[in-house]
Amino acid sequence: MRAAFIKQTGPPDVITVGDLPQPRPTDGQVLVRVEAVDVNPIDTYVRGGMVTMPLPIPYIIGCDLAGVVEAVGPQVTRFKKGDRVWGSNQGLLGRQGTFAEYVVADKQWLYATPDDVTSDTATALALVGITAHLGLVRDGALAAGETLFVNGGTGGVGSAVVQMAKAIGARVITTAGTPEKVNLARELGADLAINYKEEDVDARVKEFAPQGVNLWWETLREPDFDRTVGMLAQRGRMVIMAGRDARPPFPVGPFYVKGCRLYGFAMFNATAQEQQAAADDINRWAAAGKLKANVDRVLPLEAAAEAHRLQEENTIHQAGTLCGKIVLKP
Repeated sequence: MRAAFIKQTGPPDVITVGDLPQPRPTDGQVLVRVEAVDVNPIDTYVRGGMVTMPLPIPYIIGCDLAGVVEAVGPQVTRFKKGDRVWGSNQGLLGRQGTFAEYVVADKQWLYATPDDVTSDTATALALVGITAHLGLVRDGALAAGETLFVNGGTGGVGSAVVQMAKAIGARVITTAGTPEKVNLARELGADLAINYKEEDVDARVKEFAPQGVNLWWETLREPDFDRTVGMLAQRGRMVIMAGRDARPPFPVGPFYVKGCRLYGFAMFNATAQEQQAAADDINRWAAAGKLKANVDRVLPLEAAAEAHRLQEENTIHQAGTLCGKIVLKP
């Protein structure tokens, strides 16, 4: 089978696209014929060696997939050949990745794809959707009528956060860097979309939410906690999910006096049960048209190195040349 893999960590150029043996499912596993995969920042960190995890060699890159069940191993009853499925959490913690024509995954990391949801959409919503749900529902406990702020509402995670928050019934504030992205953020459901290059973000937020923000979702690698805590409401919550090496100052006094809470998490540490709960809501909202994938471009599997390079330029170097997910077709 064709696959994109590495034999050592390093820059995008270490990625090879070539032939590898097709895997076979064993107890509790499912063989999926892959129709679509996508790129996440964590994929580039693992490939580059910035996140140290055990890697099978050769290591197939990628976390997310969507496709059709080709075969099931013993003890698998929830799926059968021909079922459409999507999943995430591959390529992590010693598991093989997804950038291949066929993938074997443990049954607990796969979910049925709704009839009206394409494989491109399902894979593009996988990791970012589960991440957004964990932060909004499990940790942030966002409620209808509350106000949420998220930086970068047209990015992979940001666009999922905007849509899920609206599905929950919250008021949503977000930022974007171009007029086109501001318009897209509004189309995704943002009640207030601010061009951070042209407008005073803090003034607009305070005008829209004079009592403060109930849940602040931080996507920046170096958060300004003094600024953020100042804009949180009483008992406000903050979610952080970026900036592995960040060590910014933290205003302890103002934070505890307001009774605030801070949550940090990595999606791949969530249990199978927690991720299943997220997948159930993702499927329900996607089937109802309340959650749509924000796809920037679709590339062939042979462009895996190019896709990783582009993702890295935007995640680490803030190039601003991506507006959504990169989907690849094996």
